[in-house]
Amino acid sequence: MSSNSIQADYILDCKGLACPMPIVKTKRAMNELNPGQVMEVQATDKGSLADFQSWAQNTGHQYVGTLQKGDVIHHYLRKSNSAQVKAELMLPSTISHEELQTKLSGKQNILLLDVRESAEFELRHIPGSKSIPLGELENRLNELNLDEEIAVICQAGGRSERACQLLAAKGANNVKSVLLGISEWTGETKGRQSI
Repeated sequence: MSSNSIQADYILDCKGLACPMPIVKTKRAMNELNPGQVMEVQATDKGSLADFQSWAQNTGHQYVGTLQKGDVIHHYLRKSNSAQVKAELMLPSTISHEELQTKLSGKQNILLLDVRESAEFELRHIPGSKSIPLGELENRLNELNLDEEIAVICQAGGRSERACQLLAAKGANNVKSVLLGISEWTGETKGRQSI
């Protein structure tokens, strides 16, 4: 895709923001556009590609494409008309840090799935968690047992919710999004920035 082929009607600056803020700002800005108009979202969060693709798929807005120029990722989204826009599914099943800590310390049969980017996982993660970035999840479903309980964690909760929606659509019976993500986790962690 060449940068000359996409003409944006609106540019949204989300540089320096981490998940879920680029999506939160995009939702608000999308409400101001007319159907058919294109928004360019400028982001630096490496996980934003999977975030925007998933968000567009879940809402009915069109994901046009992404270009990277240096450290800035340019996402292009076209607003759909009201007949094409879907209400975002909100996953009712969540798990708090306290509940997760109890399950992990009790050695209960639960898979902790971390859907952040590999670099984020290497910096800090909960011991025993499995790393599959959100953008790779659909192609790596064979690595999971969809019949077991799965707790999905990301940085702050946005990506984990989208991952849970995907897993539920693929037949996961007991999947929960970890509230507040790893950003608020006070339990044991591993990685280069562990506390």
